[in-house]
Order: sequence, then C-alpha cells, then structure tokens
Amino acid sequence: MKVLALGAAGAMGAAAVETATHLLGVEGIVIADRDGRAAETVARRFAAAPIPVTARPLDVTDAPALRDALSSVDLVLNTVGPYYRFGRTVLEAAIDTGTHYLDICDDWEPTLDMLGLDDAARAAGVCAIVGMGASPGISNLLAALAAAELDTVHDAYTAWPVDVPGAGEDESLLTDGQPTAAAVHWMQQSSGTISAVAAGRLVSQRPLRPVELTLPGGRHGTAYTVGHPEPITLQRSLKPIGDAANLMVVTPTTLAYLEVLRRDIDAGALTNEAAARELTRPTLGRIARSVPTALRTRGPGNLPPFFAALSGRRAGRDHRVLAHLDPSIAGGIDKLFGDMARATGIPLALGMSQVIDGRARRPGVHPPESVIDAPSFFTDLGREFGGGSPVVIEQEPVG
Repeated sequence: MKVLALGAAGAMGAAAVETATHLLGVEGIVIADRDGRAAETVARRFAAAPIPVTARPLDVTDAPALRDALSSVDLVLNTVGPYYRFGRTVLEAAIDTGTHYLDICDDWEPTLDMLGLDDAARAAGVCAIVGMGASPGISNLLAALAAAELDTVHDAYTAWPVDVPGAGEDESLLTDGQPTAAAVHWMQQSSGTISAVAAGRLVSQRPLRPVELTLPGGRHGTAYTVGHPEPITLQRSLKPIGDAANLMVVTPTTLAYLEVLRRDIDAGALTNEAAARELTRPTLGRIARSVPTALRTRGPGNLPPFFAALSGRRAGRDHRVLAHLDPSIAGGIDKLFGDMARATGIPLALGMSQVIDGRARRPGVHPPESVIDAPSFFTDLGREFGGGSPVVIEQEPVG
C-alpha cells in the first residue's frame, strides 16, 4: 500500500515513518506537512530506506489539496493535532476518497465525534482506527488482553506514568520556552469535566479523582483520573458493568500541584496555556497552596507505571487481572516512555501493518482494541526493542 503520513515533519509522525519503512506491504510513503521544507528534511533522513519516501507541502485546511493527496494513496497516518480541530476533517476526507485511516487521537471529545462516522466508513469500505498510539493504543490492547482472561468485566482501568519510576524523562512540555500542545492538552484534560464510566454508563466527572487499586502480585496504591478516550472506547468494546477510567500514576507532590492548577483553571484565573507553562515553572504561591493537599494525598504505592487493570468474573468467581509491560525489556520501559515520540509513533506504524496485511482491515471506525490483534501487536512491539512480547499478565481470584 502507498501511505500518506500527515504531519510527519513532527516527531511522532517521523517516528511512525521510521518504523513503517521496513514493514511488509508498504510500497512508498509521502510525508505531507504544512511546512514543506520540514517535510523535505525528514524525507531526506530516509534516503537509504528500502522504499521511496518523498515529501509534499500540504495544509489540511485546504480541502481540495487534502482530497487530492488522499486520492493518490491507499492509507493515511494522521498525526496532525489538535484532533478536536482536524480529526473529523481528515477522517471525513479519507472516507470520501476511500482511504484507510489511522491516528493517535488522545482527546475524548473528538474520539466520540469520529466514532460517529462509523456508518459512513462502513459504506465506503474504509477501515479507520482512532487512537493507535501509546495511551490510547497500547493501553487499550493491554485491557483487551486482560479482558480475555475474564468471562465478564466489572471494572476496567488503564494507567500511564507521570513522574514515577518507569516514566522516563519526557521533555515534551516546553519548546523554545513555550508550552507544547501536549502540555496544553494535559491541562485541558485535568480540568473542567471529563468522561468516565460509572455503573456501566458514560458519565461526566471532575478529573483528578483518586482511585484506590488492589492488584495481583501484592500491588496496591492510588492513581488519579484524567480525561482520555480509553473509558469511552472500553465501555463500547469490553462492556464493563462497573467503573472505567484512565488514570495517572503520579506522586502526591505533583498531583497536589495539578489540583491547584485545576482549581484556578476552573475558576477562570488561569488559561490552559498559562497552566501548562507553570508545569515547568511553578510559582511559589501555588506551590505553597499545594502543600496541604500533598500532605493528605495518597501515593502510587507499588503500582506498575503503565498498565491495564480489570476485575470481573471467571468460572463463577470474582477475579482480578493485571496486564502490564515488563520493566526488564530493552533496558526498562522507561526507554520506551522516556521518548514519547517513539512510544506513540511505533504503535501507530505497527497498527497500520495489521491494516495492510488484512488482519485489522474491517470497514468502519474503530478503537484499537476492537480490530487490532493484541498478541501479534505486542510480539511486533517487542521485536522493535530487540526482544519477545513485553507483556506480563497476572491474575488472582478475589476472596
């Protein structure tokens, strides 16, 4: 298949292209970006690739140009954000041109919007996979593996690390002294209301709510809710009858500061952009305000850094299942999550490979867990890091 990599002059798209160049079935890649010179620069990095990698300038707000670019390829990788502005636009164009589609959308609002295009995609014979990155993406597939160990699912939680061992040293919050889109997105999803699941139904809740977890292997700790697509899609795919949420594994000090920022954003005293700037340049006043909260905030205990934890019934008994990444692989998962560009771009490319070879090529708009073969995906992910499957599944009966 011929592939259009939208926004691949950026770090995440470029990481996806790097992986995609050696995948079977990829005949050529076009790097398309609003910054044509940047696209050319990235394309030159792959001059020695076994397939042709070319570049073209493209502004996704130019509808005729977008459709022209999509019409000349079989599949598009969309890494152009923010997805609340561009997700639906690009997906609609892909459906119109009969082009298969994958993205790394981590906003829950546009995820709902794009899932609403399922009928149109089915009618056009287009396979679209929304949220094929790290979280969502890897997190959803961990949940799918855990759910396979249960007859019915009660609660379903996915979690990712912020500032605990295994989180690595992500430097994606500031660029040239200004907050990145990722940092602003984090503030948006840590304030206002978010979507979660309670008693099997989607509900609106405030973020940063504590969730106390007891997991197999003697693990116990508290993580905190944040806005993300996982509970929305897991509610559809796994049908939990209890609760579901996406969680941050975070230290009490950081959680307390986030709580101060949340309150000030909600009160109108801070914009998301100003709050994002304070993530790396905390003010003394807000630090002081956060201290009482930090002292009474429960910490992560010995929770793993990146995992899916499900509870439910198996063979008539209550059961807990934990699916997480082996911390010993490839020098530790911090090697993966310390570079969020690769942690997001590599899964995007590996998901694409299952569309190309037909395993995941089902018409419609899907979350990863509905169409991606999880065991094969994790075998491929481990291979990228020089080992076998990086997943550990632990389970135990309750009571």
